[in-house]
Amino acid sequence: MSDILVRMRFDLTDLRLFLAVVDAGSITHGAADVGLSLPAASERLRDMEAAGKVKLFERGRRGVTPTEAGEALAHHARVIQRQMALMRGELGEHASGLRATVRLAANTAALTEFLPQRLGIWMAAHPRIDVELKERQSIEIAGAVAAGLVEIGILSDAVETGDLHLRPFAIDRLVVVVPRDHALAAKKRVAFEDILQQHFVGLAGGALQDHIDAQAARMGVRLKMRLRIRTFEGICQIAAAGVGLGIVPETAARRCGRSAKIAAVRLAEDWATRRLSVCVRAQEELTPPALDLFEHLASSGPHDSHGPRELT
Repeated sequence: MSDILVRMRFDLTDLRLFLAVVDAGSITHGAADVGLSLPAASERLRDMEAAGKVKLFERGRRGVTPTEAGEALAHHARVIQRQMALMRGELGEHASGLRATVRLAANTAALTEFLPQRLGIWMAAHPRIDVELKERQSIEIAGAVAAGLVEIGILSDAVETGDLHLRPFAIDRLVVVVPRDHALAAKKRVAFEDILQQHFVGLAGGALQDHIDAQAARMGVRLKMRLRIRTFEGICQIAAAGVGLGIVPETAARRCGRSAKIAAVRLAEDWATRRLSVCVRAQEELTPPALDLFEHLASSGPHDSHGPRELT
């Protein structure tokens, strides 16, 4: 049956006519319902059967009834009609300004640790606004915002942002996670160069892992990666088992430390403590929904005048 449907090439008028005939049980009445003459409707139905090389109707004195193939086509035609109705409705909302989309790019730390809760609160209060969210490295985000490819970006202050308008968003500190009985567990800070010969557990891609790998490459080293995994929670669990060191945001380490037996040691380098900013090209260029989201994200930014707190 699926092969038959694949061979068929129908336009929307064909499908409207077909369903009208099925519902009416009559070609004459079905043709009238869709505004076609009886000869034109009959020709379209014959062409449909010829295209699929299958009989769609049983014709009798009292009208027509769909064959098994006809029933299958009727099911798919109704699905298509429902989808078309949804599409027209959604496009209509956009055209009338009732629905909008805001394009947002964020680095890994913002995307995983800070953004979900803040974005969730805002989207719940704005049910007719969708967000197109992309994960990118901070340098790529700056370029995308400057070029107008996204309206809002969340990036690290470590990159050049040119004339972009920035507001504070969060503070992202990277820590090394190790088992509680590891030799590093007693330290408060550790230099990245002092652990480069250790084995690591890292993220399976993403802007943050690219950032860490780039720092190692600047020192002429490629991290000895034993395993790459998709989540910070996974890294912490694997590191707790002694498989390798993990590097994750401090917020993730604190959260995972409730269940995983890990210690977290801050990295000493400046690049490991990043102030995240929410940025736009120019506020006056933003659509009202994008401006509202920008103000929401900026208003919940960090207040960290006392400097970093030690891990406990």
